[in-house]
Amino acid sequence: MKKQCLKKVDNLWVLHNGKEYVVGLTNEAQDELGKISFASLPKVGQNYKKGDTLIELEAEKAISEFASPLSGIVSSINEKVDENVDVLNDEDELNAWIVSLKDVEQTEFESL
Repeated sequence: MKKQCLKKVDNLWVLHNGKEYVVGLTNEAQDELGKISFASLPKVGQNYKKGDTLIELEAEKAISEFASPLSGIVSSINEKVDENVDVLNDEDELNAWIVSLKDVEQTEFESL
């Protein structure tokens, strides 16, 4: 993954890896939320518009909804997060990815 393609927006990071757009939780968001105990992830194949609620996280400090930073279709979810939400508490920022999106307009990513 190319680090120069990483952008941060609204406590999420977005990384264009050449074919998909990977979305994850920033370290700052992890710190603000505290220990995350539950994650509601989207389904593969689901279509999102920019601004739609993409992820809901329950943590010791708050329940937070995170809006999709881009319009696109969910191409994959991080199965590790689905199986054990502690991945979002323990992993470094880039390993704590949550979903990948496809069919995203490149100009939408560039304008983040």
